[in-house]
Amino acid sequence: MKLFVVLCLALFWVALHHGSCQQAKRRKDSGENRIRPGGKRGKMRHPKLKEVGGRGHSLLTQVLEKGRFLRLGQSTILAPGNDIELRCKGSNIGWSYPTYLDTFNDSRLSIIQSDKYSQLILTSPSAADTGQYSCWVIVCDGGECEKDHERVYASHIYFADKDNLFVPSDIHFQIVYLRPDKPAVVPCRVTTPQAKVSLHREVPPEEIPTNETLVNYDPAKGFVLQTPDHEYQGVFYCKAVGKGTPQISTKYQLLYVEVPSSPPFVSLKASSEQASGGDNVNVTCSVIGEPDVDVSFTWSFPGQGQRPVHTQTSWRLVNRGRGQTTRITQSVLSVDDMETIDFGKYICKAKNQHGETLVMTSIMSK
Repeated sequence: MKLFVVLCLALFWVALHHGSCQQAKRRKDSGENRIRPGGKRGKMRHPKLKEVGGRGHSLLTQVLEKGRFLRLGQSTILAPGNDIELRCKGSNIGWSYPTYLDTFNDSRLSIIQSDKYSQLILTSPSAADTGQYSCWVIVCDGGECEKDHERVYASHIYFADKDNLFVPSDIHFQIVYLRPDKPAVVPCRVTTPQAKVSLHREVPPEEIPTNETLVNYDPAKGFVLQTPDHEYQGVFYCKAVGKGTPQISTKYQLLYVEVPSSPPFVSLKASSEQASGGDNVNVTCSVIGEPDVDVSFTWSFPGQGQRPVHTQTSWRLVNRGRGQTTRITQSVLSVDDMETIDFGKYICKAKNQHGETLVMTSIMSK
């Protein structure tokens, strides 16, 4: 009996020792990925994650100092007066920036393209330079080049100025057209997104309430009227409140428009459809359209290139009642001292951003 007990204990000890060895071996096996030869501990490798946004990951950066860069987000707040340098990676880069820098051919702005990146340098920026700055990759196929719309990087840069809460403008009274088919913007932009801005009607004096559905404020754009109608007509202004005295913006005249967006509606009329030699004749080409849509005119007429004629183009805004405003644009072709070669067909071609229209009239000899 004692022999049996001793034998069982011996078997139990052997089994227990074998299990401990297996556990130690498993621990050693599992640690082989973490312990490199020579007893040095290696770094654990994690799966490589894709960059957020893929190709849209921003390559637009601000140079802080030599060797230091700041990747710009959707908006950036900077102090005025300090020169800025923006960079965009790529050997062929296009840029956009506030339009008035081009309008006034501002020498403070320069763009330099190198082999690996492009630089935009703006010296002594001010509150007026607030706006969107963007760059994009230009791709070329042979002799044709185009903008790569999948690799456009932009940041709205605010040059915060407590003395100019609104972006300065040379226009002291601006017209904003209201259309029933698209939102309208009252463009009282600010130099800092922290400013509290409100919209006010001048007569009768009242503040326009804001909400997410009808009227909302975007500091990079201004007040957005989502579904404008004739009730919003009149003179408006914006008021901004920062840390100091409240400031008032430019005034805005809001006009309601109910003219569809289309090629020009054209009419053509001669001062006389029958004339004699030596008479003076005017032919007027008129277009009724949207107040802020420009129209260009081209004439075809008898004796073209052989007889001198004079053309004059003008436009005016017309109130059609019920708060509706349209624009009448006219081109007048004048023929002095009619001759035989001047009789025949006069054709006017009017063109706008939506298309073109041709109309014709004839002047006959008496």
